[in-house]
Amino acid sequence: MRLDHLSYAAGPDGLAATSARLGAALGCEFLDGGVHPRFGTRNMILPLADATYLEVVEALDHPASDKAPFGQAVKARSALGGGWLGWVVSVPDIAPVEERLGRAAAVGSRHRPDGTELRWKQIGINGLIADPQLPFFIQWEVPADLHPSAGADGSVSLAGIEIAGDPQRVSEWLGESVEAPLEDVKVEWVAPHGTPGILAAQVQTPAGIIRL
Repeated sequence: MRLDHLSYAAGPDGLAATSARLGAALGCEFLDGGVHPRFGTRNMILPLADATYLEVVEALDHPASDKAPFGQAVKARSALGGGWLGWVVSVPDIAPVEERLGRAAAVGSRHRPDGTELRWKQIGINGLIADPQLPFFIQWEVPADLHPSAGADGSVSLAGIEIAGDPQRVSEWLGESVEAPLEDVKVEWVAPHGTPGILAAQVQTPAGIIRL
């Protein structure tokens, strides 16, 4: 179990403009990730060091975005002006998580602009919708060289996450200590005075640490 990526919902200015704004702050350029047809969403990604990445995602005007929990979560966050949607933990085998949560994982896929198909399974979106401090789980079904972090030059990395929430609650959700998937990332837990969830990400860049 390890941290896979952070997901950011596009604001009212749309996917491209939101990605350009975040990219300008970091001195980087987000890449077109493609459409998630099963979820009614599409994304742009920024590969980071340590096999992690940032994702900016928006809901499409498509029935799938109203039916799929992930599309619903993205649409709801964007309707609030956009911002951090959640964090995602990668597991080598999602079956134990399915058994613990009592339901089957959803199959996800997207085609990159070069036509390459990426496939995965994910579960836990309903948990995130109910309690945004909780991550969801993903099992990639592609080789490491097709993971969205592939191609990172190592100069930009995730230095820390600020989460409004309760680490004990998150540990119960993960089924193990929250420190396990976050061992290389500094996490600052803040008592939530409003909605729990990610407040900010700290990204190490050649120009220093940038807080998004």
